[in-house]
Amino acid sequence: MNWKWKAVARSEIGTSHQNQGIGCQDDGKYCTFDDVIVGAVADGAGSAKRSDVGSKLAVKTVLKCFSDINEYPHKQAFSKPLSKEEAQKVFAKIVNQVITELQKQADEEDYSINDLACTLLVFVATPGWLAAMQIGDGFIVVRPQESEYQLLFKPDKGEFVNETTFITSKNALEEMQVEVITEKQEFICASTDGLEKVAIRLSDWKPFPPFFKPLEEYLQETDDPKKDYQYMDDFLNSERLNSRTDDDKTLLLCLFNRE
Repeated sequence: MNWKWKAVARSEIGTSHQNQGIGCQDDGKYCTFDDVIVGAVADGAGSAKRSDVGSKLAVKTVLKCFSDINEYPHKQAFSKPLSKEEAQKVFAKIVNQVITELQKQADEEDYSINDLACTLLVFVATPGWLAAMQIGDGFIVVRPQESEYQLLFKPDKGEFVNETTFITSKNALEEMQVEVITEKQEFICASTDGLEKVAIRLSDWKPFPPFFKPLEEYLQETDDPKKDYQYMDDFLNSERLNSRTDDDKTLLLCLFNRE
């Protein structure tokens, strides 16, 4: 049943982009299929001219791919946990589809696919397991039932400062990180790299619990986070947060309510 998963996705423009009159280059969305939830978060490359279009198209394509997978007669596609190898194949197929859609968009508008460069983080979760992938930086943090917060992947920072892998990079599939967790899932948070330095301890790449606990409590206490998202907007626009990061910020939060 859809109501078992509570979820919300919000994006806000970073102060550096506000000052330059640039729009938000992040995107994050989710959808549910019975007790399966799928989420995708993308961060457009600052150096790419149309990265806002790229991130939105990447997220839209991911959700469409999972929607197709979940349509009859494949209704039970995610009734059992995927093996890591199966997850790798599913995500590779989806990444290739995203690249196809980005190339189509670039061809139609007569510009380079690199103008649509973005990172991409994707997860598919049921109450009992989760499979996730990441290309580039940003983070996915999960908390299985009766467990601590866990960072799934170390963000890909490349060899140089401010460098990462984008879905349009030639080595995107080789650099794609994949993980499967076969535990009961309680809380999932996916975010772009604008929140990395406040949510993750960079010294040992561990999640910072005081960042995640209030967000999880907000989901627990909110009946319908899709409508009641003021807390999220206030948090993402707060002076305290903006004093520590001037980048665009996206948060996708999911909570499985077992009551």
